[in-house]
Amino acid sequence: MRAFVALEMPAQLADEAAAVARVLSSRIEGRFIPRENYHLTLAFLGSIEETQVRDAMAVLDEVGRQGGPVALMPSGLGKFGRAHDATFWMGFAPTDSLMNLCVFVRDQLAARSVPFESNAFKPHLTLARRAHIPQGPLSDAPFPAPSEGHTVTLFKSNLARTGATYKPLYSVELSD
Repeated sequence: MRAFVALEMPAQLADEAAAVARVLSSRIEGRFIPRENYHLTLAFLGSIEETQVRDAMAVLDEVGRQGGPVALMPSGLGKFGRAHDATFWMGFAPTDSLMNLCVFVRDQLAARSVPFESNAFKPHLTLARRAHIPQGPLSDAPFPAPSEGHTVTLFKSNLARTGATYKPLYSVELSD
């Protein structure tokens, strides 16, 4: 099963990010991600076995016991890849709470031998894939206000020609 651990977007932040995406879609061609798929990936696990799924759930239990909400401060727009075929995203400032959450999740996964991609953590929300980004200013759309993330979820990812769909397998709330 293909899976990842992510911080879910609070509803208001997701709504505001979707509004930015709607404005940007008039300037950027690409496959814009549906609002219901918005998340901030903490660790991409790739293809894992059933025992590793249970271990990842145990990691989330530890996450739920560790700390409170995570500061989410939208900080700009960016891309991975080339301007004519990019993953277009909204970035988040690397706040202490967000970075500590990512490190904790990855350390706990490693301690339980659950594989994950160990690339550097760049906090972002993917807005569009296969995007063609023009040069120059994109928009004067109001940017989302800072918020707090409260839910960490283990998702199953299903790939299809029309895009990925995500099924939540297990979630924990970050308590104060």
